[in-house]
Amino acid sequence: MARSNHSGITEFVLTGLSDDPLIQALLFALFLGIYILTMTGNLMMLVVIRADSHLHTPMYYFLSNLSFLDLCFSSVTVPKLLKDLLSAKKSISVEGCLAQVFFVFITAGTEAFLLSMMAYDRYAAVCHPLLYGQMMSNELCLKLVLLSWGLASLSSVVIVLLAVNLDFCEAYTIHHYTCELPSLFPLSCSDISINVDVLICSTLLHGLGTFLPIFFSYARIVSTVLSMKSTTGRSKAFNTCSSHLIAVVLFFGSGLVRYLMPTSGSSLDLLSSLQYSAVTPMLNPLIYSLKNQEVKTAVKRTLGKCLRYLE
Repeated sequence: MARSNHSGITEFVLTGLSDDPLIQALLFALFLGIYILTMTGNLMMLVVIRADSHLHTPMYYFLSNLSFLDLCFSSVTVPKLLKDLLSAKKSISVEGCLAQVFFVFITAGTEAFLLSMMAYDRYAAVCHPLLYGQMMSNELCLKLVLLSWGLASLSSVVIVLLAVNLDFCEAYTIHHYTCELPSLFPLSCSDISINVDVLICSTLLHGLGTFLPIFFSYARIVSTVLSMKSTTGRSKAFNTCSSHLIAVVLFFGSGLVRYLMPTSGSSLDLLSSLQYSAVTPMLNPLIYSLKNQEVKTAVKRTLGKCLRYLE
């Protein structure tokens, strides 16, 4: 990646989360624990869904893809954060920074589309239970997942290709713990108007473009649930959708705040980024395992098989 017109800047310096050694040590322990829980929880979900034939349904097919994305998403930023918390100088090369931007966009974008697909799956299950098998065939599920990756990849390539041509002059300090375009743009001495417009359009595509199908799916779900006469049926429908709704609120709430609000360099920028890139990937497997009886039962069966195998 040639950068001969970028005034000799080869790396950026990250301000990180704190300069205090004691606070950095505490934050390292905290985020190491978060990363371990993220890896353990999501790997557990992948193994359990793969091993238990009772979970070989469209809902859990999407959930296994969500767990894989959370593994990737968290690994894009958290290991670098952990390294910087133990380093005196928090730096990243220009190429490394742009690579991080690309992988953040492709994983976050794919997750946004996937959450939208999962909302449609819940709509089909609650509103058309007799036709569910036809509406959510294995072939359609595979196509929806591939479409999610394809759209996110296209958007990520366009955004990064535009960012590659930016000139960075004297300012090279990123007031953040990771490379994100809202924090990177203020450092450029190029005209960033096109980049900002493309970023906003991409955010709206990933945000509103995926949130609207979720909204309309749940509008139909709520209408169907309210028309049910059975209290048991209402409760079952609510439990089916509640985990997904929590995941949607956690992901979209912090992501849209970060990319649609002006960058201020305040703690709100850091907290919103930490929420969707570190905390949400850790919480998703907990949400789906604690609130889903089928997953809890499958975990017990899988653990039982493992114990019998060890004996």
